Amino acid sequence: MRLGVLDVGSNTVHLLVVDAHRGAHPTPMSSEKSVLRLAEQLDGSGMLSRSGADRLVRSVAAAKAAAERLGCEDLMAFATSAVREAGNSAEVLERVRGETGVDLRVLSGEDEARYTFLAVRRWYGWSAGRLLCLDIGGGSLELATGVDEEPEEAFSVPLGAGRLTRTRFAHDPPTRDEVDGTAEWLDEQLAPVAKELRRAGVPDRVVASSKTFRTLARLTGAAPSSAGPHARRVLTDAGLRQLIAFISRMPSADLADLEGVSPSRAHQLVAGALVAEAAMRSLSLSELEICPWALREGVILRRLDHTDGLDQDDAAGRSRPPGVTGRTGRHGARWS
Repeated sequence: MRLGVLDVGSNTVHLLVVDAHRGAHPTPMSSEKSVLRLAEQLDGSGMLSRSGADRLVRSVAAAKAAAERLGCEDLMAFATSAVREAGNSAEVLERVRGETGVDLRVLSGEDEARYTFLAVRRWYGWSAGRLLCLDIGGGSLELATGVDEEPEEAFSVPLGAGRLTRTRFAHDPPTRDEVDGTAEWLDEQLAPVAKELRRAGVPDRVVASSKTFRTLARLTGAAPSSAGPHARRVLTDAGLRQLIAFISRMPSADLADLEGVSPSRAHQLVAGALVAEAAMRSLSLSELEICPWALREGVILRRLDHTDGLDQDDAAGRSRPPGVTGRTGRHGARWS
């Protein structure tokens, strides 16, 4: 089955086409991105602007056309924090549906954390033991831990790289006061979440996913993407501190020239690095292993698991939240 996955994020609209078969790992066949920066289209009252909605509709329509051109039998479309937090999200989603025929599913922050955790678990397998997963997006930071495919604890906090760039920095590059003040503020914000995650147990493996973490690892010496997804890549606290001292003095135009840095994300690299450093500091982590799979792969895997699955209620009639699963393969909701 050729499956299209459309991810409407804070920065980009990403269409991933995979050869997907139940019981097998999805094989990427095509990947297309367009820069949207949707979160920057929110006005002072938290509404998505008309121009932002126009751009969203055009991007979704183009992605749908590409999916059809590439022979996708099905298209799964979802949106994350930028759409989720817009005060007029219901109206925008209805407009997207009416003008493109695409029904965007808005994921909650906890859903993002759980889908990402599933992807990481499948990548490393049961032998990885207790996993602790971190993922930095444009609008939020997701953290989850557990020993099964369903995390025991899953958190989403509004500490995304794009959000912090907009709300904490007034200069490019940020001033020393902005950097230091943001670092202190992040420690305060993360303290309660870190306490809950530590209470869950000591992880056997600590893993980070997302473009932000991959970029930070690359800038601190990790293997390039050309080395393939199975090359071991890590991000250390020492390397990250040194990197922040370097990039926090550079304007985003110069950051965009660094190898491994996406021009569309260069402006939020410093904020992403500060979030990563604060998360590692709050959880007393010296090293993170970078996983090539993240949210999109988790969504695909859940869909494949649920092809013949149960509906929203389980066999005993108990209502279960979307995404619940376990080692036995029982699950509570299909992607619709």
